Amino acid sequence: MGHRHPRTRKPRGRSRVGERFEAEVGPVAHGGHCVVRLPEPESRVVFVRHAIPGERVVLEVTEGTDGDRFWRADAVEVLAASPDRVVPPCPFAGPGLCGGCDFQHVRLGRQRELKADVVREQLSRLAGLDVAVTVEGVPGDVPEVELGLRWRTRQQYVHLADGGIGMRRHRSRDVIRIDDCRIAHPDAREPAPGTVVEEVDGRRFEVAADGFWQVHPGAPQTLVGAVLDALRPQPGETCLDLYAGVGLFSRFLADAVGESGRVVAVEGDRQASALSALNVSTADVRAGDVGEVLATAYDDPFDLVVLDPPREGARRPVVEQVVARRPRAVAYVACDPAALARDVGIFAEHGYLLRSLRALDLFPMTHHVECVALLEKTDPDLR
Repeated sequence: MGHRHPRTRKPRGRSRVGERFEAEVGPVAHGGHCVVRLPEPESRVVFVRHAIPGERVVLEVTEGTDGDRFWRADAVEVLAASPDRVVPPCPFAGPGLCGGCDFQHVRLGRQRELKADVVREQLSRLAGLDVAVTVEGVPGDVPEVELGLRWRTRQQYVHLADGGIGMRRHRSRDVIRIDDCRIAHPDAREPAPGTVVEEVDGRRFEVAADGFWQVHPGAPQTLVGAVLDALRPQPGETCLDLYAGVGLFSRFLADAVGESGRVVAVEGDRQASALSALNVSTADVRAGDVGEVLATAYDDPFDLVVLDPPREGARRPVVEQVVARRPRAVAYVACDPAALARDVGIFAEHGYLLRSLRALDLFPMTHHVECVALLEKTDPDLR
């Protein structure tokens, strides 16, 4: 699980790191923390980890100076606990410990409600939409997945000199020694050279062992089902699969549209694109930056588009290239609700409205959530 590290910058006044304040915890925010508003004389917004909305806590500042607009902090003492607070199943989860999980202290059902709140808030703030959101659990291949544990099939550790393993603190290079990661699948593997074979609904996919593949064992089949249910591809239709990876969606789209249809798969990573050509022999596969490829090729109309961009989203140039192909429907697979909301707003400018949304808990115990959005144009006669 990747960790962001704070950028080195000049201090903006006296450091407040280590100072403690008693406070009421406000709403959840995007990123795995909750919002606390300190009254005067501090008058500061603080993003607090290890808290739950409605609790009263003692927070300790972990990043912040007098000149910063906001601070970061950990809840180091709980004065009035939420009924949704639980003992973390992992002993390495908590203030100052492993930074890999955000919500181990929260009942699993409440974790999903918090993620739904974030998706709903981002769509409201960035796209002007009022959308009902429910985050769905996703089944796995071991019983612990139902508890939010043992789902991560790929995991990377810090290997210690004595043969032990460790994980990074939140927003830090500091290493915490662990004996076991409780969200790691029993057969989890670390990135390595070479390729492996993954199977989804009877189809085999060759995947780079150190390349992208969904890490929840139930994710590929669940996502394929969500995309196909949204788009309902028909024999003979044309499909554009953007950020296609190794061809997961392309393979199932090709099966659905048949020999009379067409699937074009565009992927920026050349190794993944080469594997996509191997995994989906009937697709027209192109390696290259999605925006650059769409600016120079495949400018004929397409019936369907799948967008599965990286965390920063598709962004305006790609969205407008997609709209120019005049698809009847777009399935947008998003790992970041803020990027999804921004792009949904751009689609709306061009007459493509959000018709349905599924939110999937592919990353239990963390703040991450995957969404599959269906966008359709308001006037189907505009083709």
